[in-house]
Amino acid sequence: MGKKIITIGEVMMRLSTPGHERFVQASSYEAVFGGSEANVSICLANWEQETYHVTAFPSHDIGKAATRYLRQTGVKTDYIYFSEGRMGLYFLENGSMQRSSKIIYDRFDSAFSNFDGKDIDWDQVFEGADWFHWTGITPALSQNAADMTLKALKVAYDKGLTISGDINYRRNLWQYGKSPLEVMPELIRYTHVLVAGKSDFENCMDISLDDWGNACYQAKKDYPQIKYITKTKRESVSASHNRLKGTLWNGEEILFSNVYEMTHIVDRVGGGDAFIAGLIYGLLHFSDQEAIEFATASSVLKHSIKGDANFVSLEEVNDLVRGENVGKLLR
Repeated sequence: MGKKIITIGEVMMRLSTPGHERFVQASSYEAVFGGSEANVSICLANWEQETYHVTAFPSHDIGKAATRYLRQTGVKTDYIYFSEGRMGLYFLENGSMQRSSKIIYDRFDSAFSNFDGKDIDWDQVFEGADWFHWTGITPALSQNAADMTLKALKVAYDKGLTISGDINYRRNLWQYGKSPLEVMPELIRYTHVLVAGKSDFENCMDISLDDWGNACYQAKKDYPQIKYITKTKRESVSASHNRLKGTLWNGEEILFSNVYEMTHIVDRVGGGDAFIAGLIYGLLHFSDQEAIEFATASSVLKHSIKGDANFVSLEEVNDLVRGENVGKLLR
């Protein structure tokens, strides 16, 4: 068994129109489960890491089905709880050619956003763990979710885990009376590896600098525990054709991955989650340069997989890094 990794966050039911149908055309929907942090756990479990996901589901058959889905993907379900509320939903219309994809969220009053987590024994959850991953989606959902995230972060930090946070600023989620700048800075103070772009720096850390590298240095000054900051750069030729490059700041220099040409994209949802899963695996096992290459290759391959999760093998990712698969451009 590999490293022990804990993730926390809401899992939703995803309802997709068949093929590339529009919402106004669809008479049926394909249902799967997905959530940013759970996607990370699934990816890492597929690479033989010991992953546990902390979440809450409604106490009915749909919640049980979601639990079974996580278990079937190799994620440990010891810390899944059942509480009052509904299953969060999101609807996906897959774009094609020059028509972008469209997502509609329906997650208000979900079981996870209502869950306070006060009965969780965080010392037990993090016992023997190596890594903890969270995202900015969770504290944006409710005060309960924000408080639970902070409590988990404090325990994980005190226990010496490496902590990663994908800030993932989404303006429309912050609806419970708090702004990101009232919540996120305290959470970031317990985080070693950040996924952050320009808008994340501005809205969650109050850092407004045009140059991303300078913003990283300012973040390190404001939050001395930070070790890495990362992001991806995506160039969209069309909904079906993108280019992707990974970037990693390690406190001393900015490292870049190879650039990948992605044509005939099957599903880009979960590409960012596959990236951070790859980075977590890479930083646990490889050098910094190898880690950003592995992370980017993981994200690229996710675009060939239907659904939220990245069901690709270590061998497939390593083959792409070594150039033994098609689709890579030179820098």
